[in-house]
Amino acid sequence: MDDNATCHRTLAVLDCLDSEGIQRLVWPARSPDLNPIENVWDAFRRQVAGRNYPPTNKNTLTRALTEEWDKLPQQLLDNVVQSMVRRVECCITLHGGHIPY
Repeated sequence: MDDNATCHRTLAVLDCLDSEGIQRLVWPARSPDLNPIENVWDAFRRQVAGRNYPPTNKNTLTRALTEEWDKLPQQLLDNVVQSMVRRVECCITLHGGHIPY
């Protein structure tokens, strides 16, 4: 899944996907509502930013990212997955428009 961002449409990406036999889905442009990882990234970013001691080098950054990723609640991940039916239904109803929250 991608969000039709320009970086996802480069020849290098297209060649890689083709070489692996990966087919793209037709996807609405600018569709963060249908990209559940955005919710996970948001929670992850907030956790990393809220650390008492911010990373100061590559090693501490790697450790911080790993620790915070491991702390993401399973319930958050489950909720994001379970919300997809509702998100897709809203997107269809709104003919691809933004889902109001």
